[in-house]
Amino acid sequence: MGETEKRVPTGIVGLDEMLRGGFIQGSTVLVRGAPGTGKTAMGLQYLVHGAQQWGEGGLLISFEEFPQSIHRDAASLGWDLTALEKSGKLHLLFTSPQVLLSNLEIPSSPLNELLMTGQIQRVVVDSVTHFQRLTRDPHDLRRIYNSLVNALRREGVTSLLLGEEKRTTHLRADRGRLSFIVDAIILLRYVEIESAIQRAMVVLKMRGSDHDKEIRRYEIRQGGLVVLEPFKEQEGLLTGIPHRIAAPARR
Repeated sequence: MGETEKRVPTGIVGLDEMLRGGFIQGSTVLVRGAPGTGKTAMGLQYLVHGAQQWGEGGLLISFEEFPQSIHRDAASLGWDLTALEKSGKLHLLFTSPQVLLSNLEIPSSPLNELLMTGQIQRVVVDSVTHFQRLTRDPHDLRRIYNSLVNALRREGVTSLLLGEEKRTTHLRADRGRLSFIVDAIILLRYVEIESAIQRAMVVLKMRGSDHDKEIRRYEIRQGGLVVLEPFKEQEGLLTGIPHRIAAPARR
């Protein structure tokens, strides 16, 4: 992949600049973060932007949220999912990890037919952490992750895989080694600065492309996520408890 590869804009102010225009078309992106950091909001914003601005079909696959709660959360941010569903530009699928994997392996399954005939170009899976409940064997989990990612790549869609992590965990063991399988990783974090909780975003990896490597503030507002300026004069941001960079000692 090179810088001339087609980009898929996210519609998130500031993030597309960090990504040099958006995700590389056909790539699989892991979005990691603690509960409440805005992973689902990011996924919905990505799908809504594709449908409204580019006419691209989107699919949200959820293992935990009910349709009513997804619609309610979207409405609180200003998005009418019902209208997009009626237009055929957005599809919501509520299933289990087992059923999803089974359907991806059957060419004639309703899911594969939707991917082929529904002009689906953007997919969000919420969340891939649920696959860890299927097995305790890391090798088997890696096989499951590979099956999922390969199936999405085979359809040529650009996918966001949402993954839960603890608030204070960054360099934990990656069971199943999903971070090695995906093409890009975005990390969402809570950080405490001067006794106030803020949100931080960083692009940890983007295979085949340069990207902004600074850790930036972001907010969740009406209309979705907005990425702001980089944090300045702070160390230890990814630990969640940063501190100011010490001034050099005078001679």
